[in-house]
Amino acid sequence: MTGCGRAAIPGRTTYAGDMDLKDITLTTIDGEETTFGEYAGKAVMVVNVASKCGNTPQYAGLEKLYEQFGERGFTVLGFPCNQFMFQEPGSAADIQEFCSTTYGVTFPMFDKVHVNGRHRHPLYEQLTAVKDAQGAAGKVEWNFEKFLISPDGTVQRFRPGVQPDAPEILEAIEKALPAV
Repeated sequence: MTGCGRAAIPGRTTYAGDMDLKDITLTTIDGEETTFGEYAGKAVMVVNVASKCGNTPQYAGLEKLYEQFGERGFTVLGFPCNQFMFQEPGSAADIQEFCSTTYGVTFPMFDKVHVNGRHRHPLYEQLTAVKDAQGAAGKVEWNFEKFLISPDGTVQRFRPGVQPDAPEILEAIEKALPAV
């Protein structure tokens, strides 16, 4: 499968150290605090997003995935990031308005995060340890890198150039959906 790698995170949903996936704190784009545990039992696609990037049209494909698979236990979580050539300069309100009016985004969006470097968000600290299909782990390459987390804690990594409607993503989502 091009563009993705599969790696089970030790202890299923347990990440490095003693941090459990469900305990990772998240802040919604509206400023509300929650945890990743809110999405337990779902197939979750975590994506670092930006409004002024050549990949920004991927918002439409991500929204389509959310609509197509949402009722079957799938969600997309968008994490704005301004680390790549300052392509997400706006405030939370600006980002929210842009996403909803330009791409009709209804999937959950979160506060701006760092996906690389020493201020990397704890979620990305764990996800960047996952290897892609070519065996490379480490830093997020660019905006719209995707991580598909199955309910059992298995993670697949899709680099930014892999479109949301790529066959390998659709196949991975189908396999990751929770049993009904």
